[in-house]
Amino acid sequence: MSIELTQDHVFQTYARQGRPFVKGEGCKLYDDQGKIYTDFLAGIAVCNLGHCHPDITAAISAQAGTLVHVSNLFYTMPQAELARALTEKSFADRIFFANSGAEANEAAIKLARRFFQAKGETDRFKIVTMQQSFHGRTMATLSATGQDKIKKGFYPLLDGFVHVPFNDIEALKAALDDTVCAVMMEPVQGEGGVIPSDPKYIKAVRQLCTDTGTLLIFDEIQTGMGRCGTLFAHESYGVTPDIMTLAKALANGVPIGAMLATEEAASGFEMGSHGSTFGGTPLATAAALEVVRLISEDGFLASVCEKSAYFLAQLNGLKEKHKKVVDVRGKGLLIGMELDVSKGKTASEYMAECFKKGFIINAIQDKILRFAPPLIIGTAEINQLVAVLDNLLAGEDH
Repeated sequence: MSIELTQDHVFQTYARQGRPFVKGEGCKLYDDQGKIYTDFLAGIAVCNLGHCHPDITAAISAQAGTLVHVSNLFYTMPQAELARALTEKSFADRIFFANSGAEANEAAIKLARRFFQAKGETDRFKIVTMQQSFHGRTMATLSATGQDKIKKGFYPLLDGFVHVPFNDIEALKAALDDTVCAVMMEPVQGEGGVIPSDPKYIKAVRQLCTDTGTLLIFDEIQTGMGRCGTLFAHESYGVTPDIMTLAKALANGVPIGAMLATEEAASGFEMGSHGSTFGGTPLATAAALEVVRLISEDGFLASVCEKSAYFLAQLNGLKEKHKKVVDVRGKGLLIGMELDVSKGKTASEYMAECFKKGFIINAIQDKILRFAPPLIIGTAEINQLVAVLDNLLAGEDH
């Protein structure tokens, strides 16, 4: 029934798979016919602590019975406590709460421009982003995104965005002039193919921004909240931005976004310069506060790193065994496996085959399998998926 209702009444902008899901528990999802799936996508890197984590469920339930929304015209405790927790665990001094990653990135774009315009530098408005980047689907974040395929039909886009090759410091140097206010980048490109920053490159980007007085924005919407083995992916590189955006896993499935900034960068906003009706509701921030607590428990992030090393080793074993596998790359539990699709099955077909066998993965650019399981995934589940992939790949060996 829900399939027909969705097809009849919902915009057909998604190629949905399978039967309706009716239940989630840990790393498992259940459809309306009782079939069980092992989730290696986590709602696109959202449910980092698995589905219906009991402690997060309890926090949501308690808050829903107490206070859900009053708007940002008033103070609320969960929002204040979450802001304190995030600033204590990051480089940031100030937080702006939104409802999604796109909204968090919109806020970052607006802050970067206003930071300079408030100082009278009205010609300094351009933002340099990376080719193959993904920053959202609003008009500003779409303009910031470095992928032409998702821009089709939405022209003209907003002015003021320049795209340069990722991991190419000379290209970035050439793009920086006195009209640029910020560099915006993902520490690991997710939608762009699961491509990590080169350590030397990201450090050089930080130094270049410092030398030119340019703001550095890290889009950590997909890479943050433990996904890459540290609370924020940039921590493993030993660099810090001026502004950072979070969303996806921040509240483990409850919609929320956040823009974090240093005190200096935050000075670009003043009373009334930006806002959000639903941003940082008591419900969403109560859920996020519990997420932060759980991810911060002793040994949690270390376990992510251990499982990452194990998963990468197993996938690299498939690369050695099957010519179809071109590359395995990633950071933490954000991993991509690139396939040779010049002949044989595409990544989308592999995704569909895995789905039939009860494993949820993702295909991007039709040649890359993306794995972003809940961070609580076990080695047994990893072994099961690798065995399925091994069998599928063996079917194309010649």
